[in-house]
Amino acid sequence: MSKSTRSRGFATRAIHEGYDPADHDYALVPPVHFSSTFTFEDAQHGGDLFAGVRDGHFYSRISNPTLDLLERRLAALEGAEAGLVTASGMGAITATFWTFIEPGAEVVMDETLYGCTFAFLRSGLAKFGIKVTPVDLREPENLEKVLTDQTRIVYFETPANPNMRLVDIARVSEIAHTKGARVIVDNTYATPYLQNPLALGADLVIHSATKYLGGHGDLVAGAVVGSAEDIQRIRLEGLKDMTGAVMSPFSAMLIMRGLKTLELRMDRHVKAAKVIADMLEAHPMVERVSYPGLESYPQYALAQAQMAQPGGMMAFELKGGMLMGRKFIDSVSLVQRAVSLGDPETLVQHPATMTHSAYTPEERARHGISDGLIRLSAGLETIEDILEDLTRALDACKGPRLSQVS
Repeated sequence: MSKSTRSRGFATRAIHEGYDPADHDYALVPPVHFSSTFTFEDAQHGGDLFAGVRDGHFYSRISNPTLDLLERRLAALEGAEAGLVTASGMGAITATFWTFIEPGAEVVMDETLYGCTFAFLRSGLAKFGIKVTPVDLREPENLEKVLTDQTRIVYFETPANPNMRLVDIARVSEIAHTKGARVIVDNTYATPYLQNPLALGADLVIHSATKYLGGHGDLVAGAVVGSAEDIQRIRLEGLKDMTGAVMSPFSAMLIMRGLKTLELRMDRHVKAAKVIADMLEAHPMVERVSYPGLESYPQYALAQAQMAQPGGMMAFELKGGMLMGRKFIDSVSLVQRAVSLGDPETLVQHPATMTHSAYTPEERARHGISDGLIRLSAGLETIEDILEDLTRALDACKGPRLSQVS
């Protein structure tokens, strides 16, 4: 990334990074390369590409011009040397882990993670002799108690899915590096517009590009960014040989289109989320709201220090627990009942029975994912319409039970 590029604003990098129309018949929009394979000038050219002594593309499972442009653009936004895109967020996670662990290695993870990530770490890696230790990383000192010379990776989300817990990236990275462990941060909730883990000491950043990066609910994709050396290892080991989780060029095109409006969309998501969180906190049926933009949020100071803005995601609990939570979800109409997040539509879901059902009831209770927790992704609809629908659904939960649960 050149000095002139680093000095450019976020939106400029998201729209222009890595592309010159003059190199492509002056087409304003980058072409999409659907080719699975690429021809060679001669035998020496092909051999040099396979040997890695010459740059270029020879097979789209390894690299593709359209994916390469997206990778460079995402790296520029995160302040990374290089990037790699994959067929899904889980593809990015698994390709990265398979690259940097071996039998006998240890992994430390935060207690609260996306359900499929949690299942992969807790159940999947255990089959291969990997010790995985869950820790409450809200207190970085907890990491010091379990870190060993065999710890290869410290992994966490911040904000965490679904209960919005934060982890101090700088402090955890400082501790992890005393034992040479890589720090990997899932930055899906915040996006590079609101948070830059690499600048705070993390080694690799993961994204489910399905969410805010794509931004329109019409694709499934993932990404990982970091040092050029680490990304090349993940490309040639975790992606090429271990998972084959290759993104399609069409998905890459859609994500690049989404990146052009990422700054605008995130500003709107955040604005809506703050208004929704204020309304929920004031409603008599709501027990508590977890949103980093509320002064009542327990980690408000860390959010202010670590994030440029508090994001578009929140979690809340209704008085009456799961019963009222399910009634609320069944009562929305404009707001959609769906998993995923970061779409133009406002979405609500019930983690205990949906995205985090991989946790046992005991694990959910221990890791702060209660039965009554509701996750909300603030959309881009007219805010008055969102508030009206949510208020109507909350009021439907009152009825004769209000005296019993208030």
